[in-house]
Amino acid sequence: MSKKMQSNILLLITAFIWGSAFVAQKSGMDYIEPFTYNGIRTFIGGLVLIPVILIMNRGKAKPEETELTEEEQAAKAAQNKLLIIGGICCGAALFVASSLQQFGVSYTTAGKAGFITTLYVVIVPIISVIIGKKVRPIMWLCVIMGAVGLYLLCMTDASFKLKFGDMLVLLCAFAFSLHIMIIDHFSPKVDGVKLSCIQFLFAGLLGIICMFIFEHPDINAILDCWLPILYAGVLSCGIGYTLQIVAQKHAEPTVASLLMSLESVFAVISGAVLLHETMSARELLGCVVIFAAVIIAQLPEKNKLPDTQN
Repeated sequence: MSKKMQSNILLLITAFIWGSAFVAQKSGMDYIEPFTYNGIRTFIGGLVLIPVILIMNRGKAKPEETELTEEEQAAKAAQNKLLIIGGICCGAALFVASSLQQFGVSYTTAGKAGFITTLYVVIVPIISVIIGKKVRPIMWLCVIMGAVGLYLLCMTDASFKLKFGDMLVLLCAFAFSLHIMIIDHFSPKVDGVKLSCIQFLFAGLLGIICMFIFEHPDINAILDCWLPILYAGVLSCGIGYTLQIVAQKHAEPTVASLLMSLESVFAVISGAVLLHETMSARELLGCVVIFAAVIIAQLPEKNKLPDTQN
């Protein structure tokens, strides 16, 4: 089996883990409150990445501090400072996005939450325009398709009002879009796995703080919820992210993004199989339109003909 095929299989597994994690999030609400669930599982996700970092750094030659020049020591200190700042910024954005998602999942189905969340792929270009970046013209078609799909999926009457849970997940999609923009700023400058580890730990810490302030955590209820917490924390955060990092080394970027988009499809399938959730024909059509918008948004531009003139 080729390395590309192995990478594609790993990315498909990653999409399945992330999609089915919506079921774990939904099931977790049967035991504990949102901040409690989200804080603990996100913090666990950060802890899981620590041994991954140690394994990835094993065998790398590390010069002693005394061997470094003053300029190299200053550059290393600046790099570590940037890593911490980036991790905190990404973690804060992740906390807001995942909290909105967790509260939203409490009021809507896992399948709908999966598809609404993937709208971040369409929302990112809108934010890019606001901050002065150029976007491809095709993205505006994707925005319109996303809006139509959201209407079909969520507007079940003539009131033109989103249900409370759907609105929270839509806000979560906007928050995840900001999270992506922040990652886009920091990730080229620092180690990606370390950045993710810090963001998970910081987001988890914020969730745990909110847990003690706004909720009434019960250790027995938390222990009863061990399976959904570990699934979302260990598999979705830790293993899922690691598989993505490993797989994308040999996968084509476009294929990788398309395979990971299947997260929303797996969310619907998992919700139907495990939670017996159902969707009307209208809602399924909305899912199809949103999925099409996400796919089109990730297709590459046609390569321009090379300039053969000297």
